[in-house]
Amino acid sequence: LAKKYKKVTGKEIYSDTLESTPMLEKEKFPQDYFPECKWSRKGFIRTRWCITDCAFDLVNIHLFHDASNLIAWETSPSVYSGIRHKALGYVLDRIIDQRFEKVSYFVFGDFNFRLDAKAVVETLCAKATMQTIRAADTNEVVKLIFRESDNDRKVMLQLEKKLFDYFNQDVFRDNNGTALLEFDRELSVFKDRLYELDISFPPSYPYSEDSSQGKQYMNTRCPAWCDRILMSHSAKELILKSENDEKIVIYDHIGPNVCMGDHKPVFLSFRIAAGAGKPIANVHKCCVVQ
Repeated sequence: LAKKYKKVTGKEIYSDTLESTPMLEKEKFPQDYFPECKWSRKGFIRTRWCITDCAFDLVNIHLFHDASNLIAWETSPSVYSGIRHKALGYVLDRIIDQRFEKVSYFVFGDFNFRLDAKAVVETLCAKATMQTIRAADTNEVVKLIFRESDNDRKVMLQLEKKLFDYFNQDVFRDNNGTALLEFDRELSVFKDRLYELDISFPPSYPYSEDSSQGKQYMNTRCPAWCDRILMSHSAKELILKSENDEKIVIYDHIGPNVCMGDHKPVFLSFRIAAGAGKPIANVHKCCVVQ
């Protein structure tokens, strides 16, 4: 609020209401953005940092989820994708408005980005036949069953509001799920405003919360790269890549074989230039999601 930097020394813990803390900006999305959600923790928190003469914002974000697999499957792109598009645009507009000086920024957290469900299902079940099951009282579709046309009509996929049960999870893990990245399309709308390094880790959600199943996905949702670290194009220019050390910039996930909850945390580690002729500052950023 004072628009001044405070030297970071030691450790400070804020446990009161964050809205009253002058060191950060916290805001929830308007309720009408996602009317299905009666109450919401979705929104963003922004803090501003300065290392020598290099200033940048860290923006932690939590976007809206897919409430129903069946609704997400109906259209391409899904209605939920449009809601997330609107909310992310709202955040980007807020952090570059006229209240504060414009600086580079990193946006990270649970974006809830999902694969294009309709396109994924049509690809995974290209040779399957679909059975539709409706509720007896309302005639509402409550389940879709995709079966192989031959092979004894083997069930390939079962789809319900909160069920995505595909018979072969290896497709999401093999080669880090690279074959499915073509269906990760939600960020393309913001390509003029946001940059992301190449993804080389498997979908970050939804993992089993069984402590003995660190690599297993739950069958509740189609696995997707929900957890990301994005940046403004000016922030991209801050990141230095060494010609002699490809690992100077690392964009990866944490705990690939260990249960970390339903999300795998994602981190970005890099060095930034503090200014021409100035020393290099080592900066590590880690996005740990709920």
